Amino acid sequence: MHDVFFYEAFAEEEAALRAFLPENLKAGFTWKTIQEYGDKKPAARLISLRTQSVIPREWADQLDAILSRSTGYDHLVRYRQGVGDGAPACGYLPLYCARAVAEQALLMWMALLRRFQAQRSAFEHFQRDGLTGSEADGKNLLVVGVGHIGSEVVRIGTGLGMIVKGVDPVKKHDFVDYVRFEEALPEADIIVAAMNLTNENRGYFNRKSLAGAKPGALFVNISRGELSPTTELLELLDEGTLGGVALDVYEDESELAVALRGGDQVASPSAQALLKLKLRPNVICTPHNAFNTKEALQRKAEQAASQVRHFLAEGRFVWDVPGE
Repeated sequence: MHDVFFYEAFAEEEAALRAFLPENLKAGFTWKTIQEYGDKKPAARLISLRTQSVIPREWADQLDAILSRSTGYDHLVRYRQGVGDGAPACGYLPLYCARAVAEQALLMWMALLRRFQAQRSAFEHFQRDGLTGSEADGKNLLVVGVGHIGSEVVRIGTGLGMIVKGVDPVKKHDFVDYVRFEEALPEADIIVAAMNLTNENRGYFNRKSLAGAKPGALFVNISRGELSPTTELLELLDEGTLGGVALDVYEDESELAVALRGGDQVASPSAQALLKLKLRPNVICTPHNAFNTKEALQRKAEQAASQVRHFLAEGRFVWDVPGE
């Protein structure tokens, strides 16, 4: 039996993890989610995954610990709540990818501002009709959730000469101009969702909450798909309330990712809505890849290996999921 088994470890990540793990540690790897891999029981008492694996409830008493190689941990909180007493220890990686994800948000809003997808298509005929975009300088950027990632988005926006405001109940950064969401929304040219997902904020960016947005505002979600209901984003685009949407995260992402990789049909309404959404010329969809830079990959592998070593030696993680 393995000492630790890593699910959802793509090739580059596996290579990086192997470089940081002790040579005498028995580690197993697969790029598949738990449901794709088809295990009937865990391959180790300590397993590691990302956000798309669905952990069977019946595994709870066969596990000592679960390490999520992600900055978010809402999926582990839900699992722990579902199994109740006797849930395994849960850890995560809060620090490795803040800059990487923030730069992805920048990439996405700039691509929307400059109509980048249309520019690429127009090259075939080398014409510029309908390609006139906008500059970031002087635009109003509203960052909702100013934690590790959101604070980096604020720094980037400020460096571009944007007028940046932040929404967060915890005001811990002295360089952030904190405001209420309802106060800043009508002036925002770009809205970036960077908040943690909780039971209380699920569906936060819905049709009602965004109804007061400046017509044509751009919405970027690099946090959790459950924050922005897909069907309502479609409606907001159709109404002209939003002028563009960029997503790296999705509702029902576990189902969506597995279905798209396998060429299967998606069943959930949100996943079906996403397939319509992604066809729009003013929509950008990326495969939950904002974290994925060479620099962040090295930090993630090093920190994941540190978490594994610490748990096996001490029986707890360096970074426990809050509430442990």
